[in-house]
Amino acid sequence: MQAGAQAWLVLLLTDSPFWLGLDAFMATIPGFFLTLIGGVFADLVDRRRLLIATQIVAGTAAIALAILVWSSLVNKWLVLGFSFVTGCCMALASPSYLAMTYDLVGREDLANAVALNSTQFQLSRVLGPALFGVGFKLFGMGGCFFVNGLSFIDVIVALQMVKLNAGENTNRIAAPKVKTQQRVWRELVEGIRYVSKRPRVFSLLILSGVNSFFGAPYFAMVPIYARDIFHLNETGLAWMMAVAGSGALGGALLTAFLGEIRSKGWLVLFGSSLFGICVTSFAISTNLVVSMVFLFSLGFALVVSVANTNTLLQQLVTDSMRGRVMSMFILSFMGTMPFGNIIAGSASHRFGAPHTLAFGGIVVTIVAVMMGIFNKRLRQLY
Repeated sequence: MQAGAQAWLVLLLTDSPFWLGLDAFMATIPGFFLTLIGGVFADLVDRRRLLIATQIVAGTAAIALAILVWSSLVNKWLVLGFSFVTGCCMALASPSYLAMTYDLVGREDLANAVALNSTQFQLSRVLGPALFGVGFKLFGMGGCFFVNGLSFIDVIVALQMVKLNAGENTNRIAAPKVKTQQRVWRELVEGIRYVSKRPRVFSLLILSGVNSFFGAPYFAMVPIYARDIFHLNETGLAWMMAVAGSGALGGALLTAFLGEIRSKGWLVLFGSSLFGICVTSFAISTNLVVSMVFLFSLGFALVVSVANTNTLLQQLVTDSMRGRVMSMFILSFMGTMPFGNIIAGSASHRFGAPHTLAFGGIVVTIVAVMMGIFNKRLRQLY
C-alpha cells in the first residue's frame, strides 16, 4: 500500500521521473552500506530481537509520514528522508529474516519454506496495490501510510510469538565496544573471503546483482507508464502494480509446488533470461493489455530466479556463514537497486523510460544467456 501511495505522492510533488528514481534510490541505498553489517549481526546477536527493534522504527516512520500528509506539511525532501529511514531498517533486518528461515525449519524443508516465504511476500504485492486503490478512494493518501504503520503491530506481535530451539542464534556481543567493533569487521572480512573462494555462490550473487541493477528499475518507472503512456489515474497504477505482483505470486506458487525439484540452476537461468526479455518487451509496448501480460510475466520470471537462488545459496553455505552470505545475497539484489534506480531515473529524464528500460532488459538477457552457456557448474546445481 505504501509503495503505491508513495510513488503517486512523489509524482504529484515533483512531476518528474528523476525524483521517482531518487526516492527509490533513498529507500534502497542503505542496503548498500548496512546489509553486510546486518549479516554479521544476524550471525552474532539475537535475530528475533533485532527484527522487532527495526520493525518498531519502520512502523513509526510510516505513521509520521501519514501525519505530515494529513497536515499538508509534506514535501519531497521529507519523503526522501523517511524512505532512507525505512531503508535502513530493512537493510539491518533482512539478513536475519532470511537466516531465521533455516532456524525454524532446518535443511529438509528449506526449499518449501523459501517458496512459502516468497508466496506470502508476493501475495502482499497483489493485495497491497489493490488495497491502495481502494484505500486512496476511501481515506486518502495519508490513510494508506497510516494503515501501513498500524500493520507493523501485527508484525511485532508475530515475532514475539516465534520460539526458536535452545541454542539457535543465542550468541551475544558481550565484549567491550572496541573488541566488538574489531569482531564485526573481522567477521565481515571472513564472510567476503568465504564467498570469493566458492565460484558457484559467487556466480549466483553476480546474476542476482545484474537482474536488480538493470531490470528492477522497471518498478520505479511504472507510474510514468500509468500516467503518461496509458493515461491512467492512481487506480490504474494500482492495477498495474497488482498485475506484476500477481505474476510474482504465480512464480512463488510454482516454486513451492516444485519443492525439491532438481535442476534449480537451470530454473535460475531460465527465470533471469525470461525476466530480461519481458522487461524489454514491456518497455517498448504501447498497448495496455499487452503490457499487462508482460508485467505479469516479468514478475513471474523474477521470483522463479530469486527464490531458487535463495534456496541454492542456503543449501551451499555452512550454518556459521548463513547470515553473512544471506546479507551478500540481499546486497546483490537490494544493494545494487539504488544505483540502478537513480541511473534509470536520470536516463529516463533524458532518453525516455521506454529506451532506458529496454536497454536494461537486453543486458539482463545477454548476461543470463552467456552465463548459461559458459558456466557449467551453475547449470548443474540442483
